[in-house]
Amino acid sequence: MYVIDEGLEKKEILRRYRLLLSAWKVKSDKDRQIVRKAFQFAVEAHKDMRRKSGEPYVYHPLEVARICVEEIGLGKTSIICALLHDVVEDTDYTLNDIEVMFGERVALIIDGLTKVSDFVNTRSHSLQAENFLKILLTLSSDVRVILIKLADRLHNMRTLDFLKPEKRLKIASETKFFFAPLAYHLGLFTIKSELEDLALKQMEPEFYQSISEKIKNTEEDRQRFVNKFIYPVKKSLIEAGISCNIQPRIRSVFSIWQKINEKESTLEEIFGSYVIRIIIDTPPVNEKEIIECWRVYSILTQHYIPKAGLLRDWISVPKTNGYQALHVTVMGIGGKWVEMQICTRKMDEIAQKGYAALYKYKESEKLNNAVEVWIKKARDFLEGKIDSSAEELVDDFKLDLFNDQILVFSPKGKEIKLPANSTILDFAYNIHTELGNSCIGAKVNHKLAKVDQKLKNGDQVEILSSSKQKPKTEWLNMVVSSKAKLEIREALKTEKQLVITQGKSLLQKEFEESNIPFQDENIVTLFKIQKPEHLDEFFYQLGTGSIGPEEIRNLLKTKGKDSLFDFLRRPFGKNKVNGNTFLSRQVLNRIQKNPESLLLPENIDEVVNEIAHCCNPIPGDDVIGLHINKNVIQIHRTNCPEAIDFMSKYGDKIIKAKWKIGKEVGFLAGIRINTVDRKGMIADITKVISDDYTLNMRSFHLETSGDISKGLITMYVHDTKNLNDVMDSLRKVQGVILVKRLTQLENKNPL
Repeated sequence: MYVIDEGLEKKEILRRYRLLLSAWKVKSDKDRQIVRKAFQFAVEAHKDMRRKSGEPYVYHPLEVARICVEEIGLGKTSIICALLHDVVEDTDYTLNDIEVMFGERVALIIDGLTKVSDFVNTRSHSLQAENFLKILLTLSSDVRVILIKLADRLHNMRTLDFLKPEKRLKIASETKFFFAPLAYHLGLFTIKSELEDLALKQMEPEFYQSISEKIKNTEEDRQRFVNKFIYPVKKSLIEAGISCNIQPRIRSVFSIWQKINEKESTLEEIFGSYVIRIIIDTPPVNEKEIIECWRVYSILTQHYIPKAGLLRDWISVPKTNGYQALHVTVMGIGGKWVEMQICTRKMDEIAQKGYAALYKYKESEKLNNAVEVWIKKARDFLEGKIDSSAEELVDDFKLDLFNDQILVFSPKGKEIKLPANSTILDFAYNIHTELGNSCIGAKVNHKLAKVDQKLKNGDQVEILSSSKQKPKTEWLNMVVSSKAKLEIREALKTEKQLVITQGKSLLQKEFEESNIPFQDENIVTLFKIQKPEHLDEFFYQLGTGSIGPEEIRNLLKTKGKDSLFDFLRRPFGKNKVNGNTFLSRQVLNRIQKNPESLLLPENIDEVVNEIAHCCNPIPGDDVIGLHINKNVIQIHRTNCPEAIDFMSKYGDKIIKAKWKIGKEVGFLAGIRINTVDRKGMIADITKVISDDYTLNMRSFHLETSGDISKGLITMYVHDTKNLNDVMDSLRKVQGVILVKRLTQLENKNPL
C-alpha cells in the first residue's frame, strides 16, 4: 500500500524531471526555460490530484514526456504538450489559458489530446469511437498528437494494476484494437510490441506469466546457440571489413501467443526457432547502405543454406511504416531454422522509433515517402467523411491498420500498395471513386478477371468500367480496404436516399387521392410508429416496389386485423418479450442498481439471451458480460476478438461476471485434433472421452490426407479444468500431433 510522504514526493518529482532533461539533451537555455515553465505549470495544476495507486498525478505527465523523448525521439513542443496533456481535461484551466502561456500550436495539440466530453452530444453511441476518431482526425494537422497519445497509452498500460478488472479489460481492449496497430503503422515497433504484450497480460494472465518465465529461463541456452551460430559469420564479416552489431531478437509474448493460436505452432517449435539481427555500422547514405546489406547476405549464405522462398526484401520496397531490412531464413546448427534480419544502424533506429526518426534522415526520399504516403491516404480517407458515424469510420480505418500490404502495378507501371487480400474493386477505388463505382472487372496480367478476384504481389491491373454499373450491397463483402468500404457505403446511401424520396412521393400521391392530409402526425398515427426515422424503410419499400400502389390504397381504406396496416406495424414496432430470450425484470433492476454485481446462475437462460458463439465460453473461462442493449447480456471470454472490439468502443457497457455452476451442468466445447493415421486411432480417442472421462460427444468429424488425419470433436464438458484434462490425456495417445480448443463452433469449417 502506498504511503504518502510529501517531502519524498517533491524529491521524486524533481528526480523524474532531471531524468527527462537528461534524456532530452537540451539544445538552448531558451528551450530549457519554456520546458521548465511547462513543468512548473503541470505541477501546480495537478498538485491536489493523485493516481489510483496513491502517487502524485504529476508523475504520469512526467513519464509520458520521458517516453516521448527516449522511446519516440520527439522534441521541445512534444515535451511541453506531454507535460500539459491532461490539464484541460482534469483541471479548471482552459485551452485559452494554454494558448496564452504556450502558444497556438501547443494549444491545438492539447485540444487533440483532450477526450470528447461525456456531456457532448456526439453522432455516435460510442464515446470511445468518437475519441478514436478525434485522434485520427489530427493527422490532418499534427501527427504529434498521435505520437504523444501513444506515449500516454503506453504509460497507462504499464500502470494498470491499481484499476478494477473490468476497467483494465476495457483499456487493454482499446489498446489491442486501436493503439497497437496505430503504433505499427507509424513505425514504432518497440512500442507496438510492448502495448500488445501488456494487453495480453490483462486478457491471458496465466499464459503471459508462463511464457514470460519460459523466456527468462531459456535465455542462457539461446545465447549459447546464437554465439556458436554467429561465430563463423562474424569472422567473415570482420575479414571483409564490415563493422556490425549482431543481436539475438527475443520474440514478444504476444507474437508467441499469435503463432500458437493463428498458425497452430507448438511452444517447442517456437522456442526451437531463432531470430538474429545483423545491424551494419555504415554511413546513412542510401546507395551504400543497400550494397552493404546485400554484401552481408552474400557472406551469410556462404556459411548457411537459405530456405527457398523465404527471402523478404524490405529494402527495395519499404513497408508502409518505413521499415527496411532483408529477412532470410537459413538452416542453422543442429537442424534449427534461424531467421536472419539484415539492416543498417539507420534502418534499425527507424524500426524502433518510427515516424519521428525519419526526420534525422531527410535525404532518404523513398524512405520518407513510405510513411508519408500512408499518412496522406489516411488523411484523404478521413477528409470529408465526418457525416459517417464514428463507429463506421473507425471500423473501416481499422482494416488498413491491421492488414499487411501487397504491391501491385497500374498498366503504366505505377506502384500501388493495398491491404493484403485486396480485390480488383479495392484497386479500382484506390485509383478513383468513380472508377470503383463503375467497375465491371479487370485485366490482371492481361487476363480477364471478375471484380471479386483477389490480387497478389506483383500483379498488373487494368480496370474495366461501364457507365451502367452501380455499386451493390454485396460489394461490401468483396473489399478489405477502408477507402473501398467507405465509398461503397456512401454510394449505397446516396442511391437509397433517392429511392426513399421516390417512395415518399408515391405515398403523398396516394394520400392526396384519398383526400387525407399528408402530414407527419397522420403518418405516425396511421402506422403506430414512435420514432419517425423508421419511416425511411417503409418509403424505401415503396420506392423499390416491394409495396405497390394497390396495397397502399387498401391500407388507407381499412385497418382490420389482417390488413396491410397490421403487417407494417410489426416490423417497426417494439419486439415483445418472449420466454427466456430477454432478461427478467428482477435482473434488469439489479443491474441498474449495481451494474458490477452480475453473477451467472446455474440456469444461464434465466439471465442472458445466449452464450456468445464467437468464443463459446465454458465454466472456468474468464468471462465478461456485455450489455449489448436494454434487454440482452452476452457472455464472452475476455480474450474474444468480438468482445475486444465491443469493449474497445463501449467500455461503459462491460459487466463483471463469474460462473456459479454445478458439475451436473454440461457445456458444449470443441477441439481440433491432428493425428498420424493408423488403425485403431479413432477407438483410442473415443475411449479417452467416453470411457475415461464419461463425457457425451455430440459430433466427431474426420478427414484424412496422406498419412495425416484432421478431426473435429464436440462434446459436453463441465468446465475448463474438465476440458483441459481431456486434452492432456488425448495428447498422450500414440500418434496425436496436435490438440487445440476451438473457440467458434458454428458457421465454421474447422477442417
